[in-house]
Amino acid sequence: MPELPEVETIKKQLAAKLIGKKLQGMEIVDVRRRAKLLIIDFGDGSSLIFHLKLTGQLIFNGKPSKYTRKVFNFDDGSHLIFNNVRRFAWWKRVKNTKKIEEKFGPEALTVDLKTFKALLSKRPNSKIKPLLMNQQFIAGIGNIYSDEILFEAGVQPIRLVKTLTEQEIKKLFQSIGRVLKAAIKHQGSSVQHYLDAHGQKGGYVKYHKVYHKEKCSRCGAKITKIKIGGRSAHYCPNCQK
Repeated sequence: MPELPEVETIKKQLAAKLIGKKLQGMEIVDVRRRAKLLIIDFGDGSSLIFHLKLTGQLIFNGKPSKYTRKVFNFDDGSHLIFNNVRRFAWWKRVKNTKKIEEKFGPEALTVDLKTFKALLSKRPNSKIKPLLMNQQFIAGIGNIYSDEILFEAGVQPIRLVKTLTEQEIKKLFQSIGRVLKAAIKHQGSSVQHYLDAHGQKGGYVKYHKVYHKEKCSRCGAKITKIKIGGRSAHYCPNCQK
């Protein structure tokens, strides 16, 4: 947390507020997202990059708190606060974002089916959940949405890529877009510390099917929780094969 839907929500909200403003005389020309990064671009080609990690927050005209690590004061008197509850989040100013952006795979929201299949074919022995969370494989998906996507697709998180059928791959691809777009529609998931750029909680938690759930909303079976590569995974043993 935050993952693609949360950062995309913040990006849209901040773009509406910040583009055209000036920070220390430098005009903001764009606010965008790459993977889980929030990027603010300036007219001189430089950028501010934020990675909110588990507990970071960016709130426009927010009230500073004991967790506020930086306040960005714009020339018109408005401001943006950067909260970092556990100090895992970070920000930095760079002259060019190209090298940072090149580290990530294609965007989960815009990758096409042909590319997705080609990427999977290169990782036949990978377990599907950790692979979906691998930012070099595909960018933006984390622990919450990998669980939800795999439930939507009817695939268990421990399945090896080489065991997936053509139909399952297509359904998995469709589930990525469906789940992420639905989460964006509801301003993301506030499981712990996530707040949007207006300081509001996201509303997608109530639509979660398996993540931190006790019973399957579809069949009523007990949700199975396991560890894969040090990360938790939740799935329904009946609905996911």
